[in-house]
Amino acid sequence: MVEKRITDGKRIAQLLASELEGRDDGELESVAVANADRDVEPTAGGARAYDVTRGTPSGSDERIARVFVHEDHARLEFSVEPAVAAEAAADVDLRVRSNEGETSRTSVLLESGAAVKRATDVVQAVVRTHE
Repeated sequence: MVEKRITDGKRIAQLLASELEGRDDGELESVAVANADRDVEPTAGGARAYDVTRGTPSGSDERIARVFVHEDHARLEFSVEPAVAAEAAADVDLRVRSNEGETSRTSVLLESGAAVKRATDVVQAVVRTHE
């Protein structure tokens, strides 16, 4: 049986949130989804769906990325360790866009539901480096 490929940005973002919240192995144990906009609708430029945070030793949460939804993909935008995110994404064959402006950011494009598992590898690499 062939299943339909998931290419809806909002659904991809939901799958990523479930994966991040549902796993407690390795570096994902300290990762959480925060500030979720449950009514978000995809836009051409991307609408912010939620933040990805990690718990710090001091007990606070630090935002490491934001997730944006587009009509045909989701975008995981890292504000910390952008070079690590870019390298980790390339290692698992995910497309990357980097912004080297005033605030350096790396966007990892999730173009299907199948990309979600690989995206968690990128999140783990960033958390592992940014301790």
